[in-house]
Amino acid sequence: MNQFMIEMNLPEHINDEFIGLIPSHRAHVNRLLARGIVLSYSLSLDRKKIWTVLTGRNEAEIERILQNFPIINWLSYDIHELAFNNNMTQILPKFSLN
Repeated sequence: MNQFMIEMNLPEHINDEFIGLIPSHRAHVNRLLARGIVLSYSLSLDRKKIWTVLTGRNEAEIERILQNFPIINWLSYDIHELAFNNNMTQILPKFSLN
């Protein structure tokens, strides 16, 4: 699987309709995190951008994943294929309580 960094721009003016979509959007992202499709999900402090790393075969598959985001109609975004993406979960061993 390839990894892609998605840089999303949030709307300048957020209304009640957008705010109403946030709980379902977060639930959707959490499901994708649990499945290993979303590897990271970050919101800028000024709440203008979201950065997420997704796994997929190609950019077309990433587009299909993004189209299922509940807030996608409110976003503009750029997709960047990554050569690599290092993070702590790749460095630290997984522990078992058994």
